[in-house]
Amino acid sequence: MYEEEIKKIALLNAYQHNGKAELKSVIGKVMAEIADLRKNPKLVSELAKAAVDSVNSMSKDDIVNIVEKQFPEALKKDKKPEEHRLPDLQGVNGHVVMRLAPSPSGPLHIGHTRMAILNDEYVKRYGGDLILRIEDTNPTNIDPEAYAMIPEDLEWLGVNVTKTVIQSERFDLYYSVAKKLIENGHLYICTCDREEFKRKKLASIPCKDRDNPPETNLYLFEKMLDGEIKAGAAVAVMKTDLNHPNPSVRDWIAFRIIDAKHPRTGDKYRVFPMMSFSVAVDDHYLGLTHVLRGKDQLTNTEKQRYVFEYNGWNKPYYYHYGMIRFPGTRLKTSLMKKGIQAGQYDGWSDVRLGTVRAMARRGYQPETFRRYWINSGLREIDAVFSWEIFNSLNREFVDPKAYRFSFTKDPVEIKMEGSNGLTARLPYHPSHPEYGVRKYEIGDTVYISKGDADKIADGERFRLKDLCYVVRKGDRFLFDGTEMKEKTKIINWCPPNSREFQVLKPDGSIDKGLIEPASKGYRGISQLERYGYVNFYDSDEKAYFTHD
Repeated sequence: MYEEEIKKIALLNAYQHNGKAELKSVIGKVMAEIADLRKNPKLVSELAKAAVDSVNSMSKDDIVNIVEKQFPEALKKDKKPEEHRLPDLQGVNGHVVMRLAPSPSGPLHIGHTRMAILNDEYVKRYGGDLILRIEDTNPTNIDPEAYAMIPEDLEWLGVNVTKTVIQSERFDLYYSVAKKLIENGHLYICTCDREEFKRKKLASIPCKDRDNPPETNLYLFEKMLDGEIKAGAAVAVMKTDLNHPNPSVRDWIAFRIIDAKHPRTGDKYRVFPMMSFSVAVDDHYLGLTHVLRGKDQLTNTEKQRYVFEYNGWNKPYYYHYGMIRFPGTRLKTSLMKKGIQAGQYDGWSDVRLGTVRAMARRGYQPETFRRYWINSGLREIDAVFSWEIFNSLNREFVDPKAYRFSFTKDPVEIKMEGSNGLTARLPYHPSHPEYGVRKYEIGDTVYISKGDADKIADGERFRLKDLCYVVRKGDRFLFDGTEMKEKTKIINWCPPNSREFQVLKPDGSIDKGLIEPASKGYRGISQLERYGYVNFYDSDEKAYFTHD
């Protein structure tokens, strides 16, 4: 049913890659374009492998002829890819005000990029403001460097923040709103034992302080602010519905005392608002019109409803998208921070982590994040993040600008008997002759990877890519000209003056080998031929693995 469509994908892939289809690239494209197959990756792999094997058995000329005759529309440079459009927002009246609300416990990670990009896309569509609100109301979970790292990450992603707000600078506003709620009987001070308070709430029983008069609650709140009440001895509680079906929504804590210095305000404040309170207050006073958040925030949305209704405020429109699971990716900020402090990781940009800056170091492009999340949309269903689709999208952005170089892992020396000297002229990019060529004068020695060498059978003829043919005779390798006689395997190689090189991978492993001299001084994304894409970030001696 899907064989012809997948073969077309394989043919186009081979057309773009000098006549050879790349299996993983084809699989990623199939997963991205054929929605019905996404739930059956095993079938995708089988069908893609069959298509790739079939296409790779064809000559380059045949592939070019078929693609240019049968699929000319796919070759039109001005042909736009299928556009995915986010759904329209309700209640837009002229412009929107939206927000990003990270906690400064560390830099942004890949999970944060969804809310950043979706909010940015809507503000671009309708006009208005995108507010970065740093939610730093828990002084015990703040990395001071995050105040700078978060805006840096957003700038790299291409997110246009029009205003920045820091919640620790707005405590006087929170206290003012709290006092008004106390005066109106909606907020009370509870001095009960914490466990007793929880038990009663679960049983829908009011605590002894719930019906205290506003005057008593105002007096106790001032005592909390003045430092006369110890931490843990009292909390400010939002009076809601003790019979609410969700116990978390019943009389929830709005303020608590924390005797810890805040990185920005020191010991100026000791009564800290809980997230649901400060978020509701800020959403009102900052004029939020629409809020995008995960389904995990549904309970908080319900809690915040009370703050809006008690104050007579209009609520913004809320959209709750499904949760995304990121398999095999380290995202928990506290664990990443512990690993960094223990020397396990080399800072927040260590490529083993899932931070935005680690992804940038690996060579992922800002456009890849944007395309992926726009394609995912605002669906309410939970999903698993697809690295295959993500890598396929990134490949589209990096391939046109990725210079080609040769890397041989675990190199083995090959001496070609009968070679009188060869000249290799290798394009930096098969589709961009304007990038130029690498030129090498080869005597009788090259290096190939041990993995390739071990697979060459005695008597087998093979081709050193873009150089010549060689026949193995026992431990000897005989030069066999440059003319093609029959289809043979193609093996990558490096010239004798290549230098030692390492590729650092996200699983913590390191591939060591040789890389050709022309790569010296290169910075940016590159395709190491028949190996994968890597990012030359900051060194001539190493690169970071991006993907196949």
